[in-house]
Amino acid sequence: MKEKAFRNNSWVDAHSGKTFDVLNPSTGKVIARVPDQNTDDLLDYIKDADWAFNKWRSLTAENRSNFLKKWFRLIEENKEDLAKLITIENGKPLADARAEVSYSAGYVEWFAEEGRRVYGDIIPSGSTSKRYLVLKQPVGVTGMITPWNFPSAMITRKVAAALAVGCTTIIKPSEETPLSALALCQLAQQAGFPDGVINVLTCSKGNAPAVGGAMCNSPIISKISFTGSTYVGKILIKNSAETVKKLSLELGGNAPFIVFNGADLDLAVKGVIAGKFRCSGQTCISPNRLLVQCEIHDEFVEKLKGAVSKLKLGDGMDSACTQGPLINRASVDKVLEHIKDAVSKGAKIVLGGKSPGQKSNFMEPTILTNVNVNCLCCQDETFGPLVPIVRFIEEDDAILIANQCTSGLASYIFSSDISQIWRVSEKLQTGMVGINDAAISAVQVPFGGVKESGYGREGSKYGVDDYLNIKYLCMGELNI
Repeated sequence: MKEKAFRNNSWVDAHSGKTFDVLNPSTGKVIARVPDQNTDDLLDYIKDADWAFNKWRSLTAENRSNFLKKWFRLIEENKEDLAKLITIENGKPLADARAEVSYSAGYVEWFAEEGRRVYGDIIPSGSTSKRYLVLKQPVGVTGMITPWNFPSAMITRKVAAALAVGCTTIIKPSEETPLSALALCQLAQQAGFPDGVINVLTCSKGNAPAVGGAMCNSPIISKISFTGSTYVGKILIKNSAETVKKLSLELGGNAPFIVFNGADLDLAVKGVIAGKFRCSGQTCISPNRLLVQCEIHDEFVEKLKGAVSKLKLGDGMDSACTQGPLINRASVDKVLEHIKDAVSKGAKIVLGGKSPGQKSNFMEPTILTNVNVNCLCCQDETFGPLVPIVRFIEEDDAILIANQCTSGLASYIFSSDISQIWRVSEKLQTGMVGINDAAISAVQVPFGGVKESGYGREGSKYGVDDYLNIKYLCMGELNI
């Protein structure tokens, strides 16, 4: 476990010599102290990544692919250690952490191949003496600002795409979970990546705004990729205006989960468990609002109550645990606030509703019924193990409720009526729709949202697009 930042293939301290603590959210104990870097440190990172870019971009796509494949194999070989590290600093159950490492490695493998398929075009000319060509070239130095909920996968999903097409990277991981980022760099170093291609800057919450602002203001950093809150995303957009920087943003969600009368209720319950309680509800595509049609409402609630009551809170290293802690106490307090608000507006607690201790980061899986759509838990992303259930009567009611929010990342439909599935899917204002399935993430598919959930797509064949510039060449006066 590294307790230094990573720059230019070297393990470094902050210029100031300062560090900050990394805590285990299950126990509250300090597990590491890493450098608390700032904008002065960032200048060195930018200089090194810029110098490395000219060499890295000059390699063939096959050469870059080979580096990525070596990195992929090392991640696979060290899967168990990487998973334990995620559990220690993030809190998620070890089985969930293992799945994340596999998901993380998958992006490296995918983009190792996808980088070799960046094709240009020859456009038919209207003149016999001219030829029109289109090239795609790497944008340059890229800044990656990544979250704590998937401390490994959110890095590889961005970084592997950038590296595959010839960009260099400066990663600023969340202050909550920097250790997974450093571990990935340790393996990248073993894979033989050249100096300055992959870099990780670690900093505390206090220094993060200034570092993010400096990334935006730098004329050398050509692109920033950010996964996190809509609030911070808007700040990055404003700060990047001066340099007209290329951005890709995967921001907050408020996913509706719609269960229609004709749905397979057991399948729908399984979808809630898989989608809502993964990482204790701390994922951007977690179902945030359950919309259940009146005729099947009571039966669905009983089935869901039975399934949720089997979930087990505990330290993620305990094999019996299915629900780890939330990342910090502020996250628990937000869930409790949403519950209190909903109850004050008529909601009923069916299950859970409490945190086992004033200082604990654990939160009971909670089900609410009779929820008003004006409650905080329907208007705001809870990011915790809270299931608010709203009744609806007609299909159009569900669509109206689902679309009445500024977010548009993911949505879910459970129905056995294929015509209804098509109608509703096309009307939902989200970038992704899960149909009779809540496990919608995969390396092969485009991940991203609409409205205030951001723009750009990660993963899939589209994932390299945001790291490429299109250059048009006009060749004239040809003797053909």
